[in-house]
Amino acid sequence: MWHPQGVRSKDRLVAGVENAAGRDGFVLDRPQRALLDRLATLGADLERGALRKSPPRSLYIYGEAGRGKSWLADAFYAELPMAQKTRVHFHGFFDELHRSIQDHRSERDAVERAIDDITDNSRLLFFDELHVHDSGDARLLTRLLDHVFRRGLTILATSNYAPQDLLPNPIWHHIFEPGIALVTAHMDVWNLAGPIDYRTIKEDHGDGFAAGTWSMTPTHSNALEHHTIAVGGRAFSVTSAGDGELVATFNQVCVAATSTVEYLHWARAYPRWTITDVPPFGDVDAEAQQRFINLIDVLVDADVTVRFLSPVELSTFLADALKRPDAFRMASRLHLLQPATQSTVGDALRTHQSHGRAERMTEGHPPTLPAKPGPLRPP
Repeated sequence: MWHPQGVRSKDRLVAGVENAAGRDGFVLDRPQRALLDRLATLGADLERGALRKSPPRSLYIYGEAGRGKSWLADAFYAELPMAQKTRVHFHGFFDELHRSIQDHRSERDAVERAIDDITDNSRLLFFDELHVHDSGDARLLTRLLDHVFRRGLTILATSNYAPQDLLPNPIWHHIFEPGIALVTAHMDVWNLAGPIDYRTIKEDHGDGFAAGTWSMTPTHSNALEHHTIAVGGRAFSVTSAGDGELVATFNQVCVAATSTVEYLHWARAYPRWTITDVPPFGDVDAEAQQRFINLIDVLVDADVTVRFLSPVELSTFLADALKRPDAFRMASRLHLLQPATQSTVGDALRTHQSHGRAERMTEGHPPTLPAKPGPLRPP
């Protein structure tokens, strides 16, 4: 029987998320309201805590890009009045997990100990933007799911992929079939369907990634000086780095042998980026394309303001990118960018050129990167 306190908790969560939507200037559509009702039920169950004989059933939310999955889950997470909760993003989680495994490498259960370090005493683990394209990540994610379900945690996950579509490469898909079985056994699967990608009609470009621009400009990389920054003992060439801004060419951040480890470090160190000489998507190889897709994931999650300079219009770039099946999320997110005005193009070019001239004075003195924060937890 549903407890009256649970009804009050659910109503409060619904009202809180709806108010957050109002502050952001929109009203939830029907599919979003249905999902909010399910999230509020989950929240009320979590609040009842010790009154329950078993943990609330976990929830896996998937759907096409731009339908509001992450926004709703983030708003629900913010409104949930409990301290025992942890939010992780896919790329940041695996970076943190690998580092923690190294700390426990002498122990037989190093992976499980690392997972416990990240989840701490949480009863809810919110896993945003869950996707699996790498067989190694698939094995780790399967161990994560098995361990946290055995511990009795509740997982809230968002994804662009239905569970059966994770790790879609048919050569490797069988590796994650045990993980998919865990998802379907322990989680309710909810498809947030809707005809509109709301990022394509966004008009508010206030700050963060949404305040960034895409400018059509000629390439300039041949005339640039270069600056070196270091991450984990490895040196990387960029155009400039300092005063909270990173300037780099597409080749420096996506053609060079970079990874999400570097992107995460740089996104924390530099809240403003300029990426120059972004070529047509189809002009680079699959590895560079994948790095750019991963980079956009990291920059959006960190809410970094980015100015992209490219010889092609954004619409042309996206039409080319969408020929790749797994680029839809990146394409949706790039729709958040505001059109560049003549003044913003000029500002970007002046920044691009002045940083190149200044690097001779700073070469060899990389900035000190701040310590990596843990997963987001309530204060």
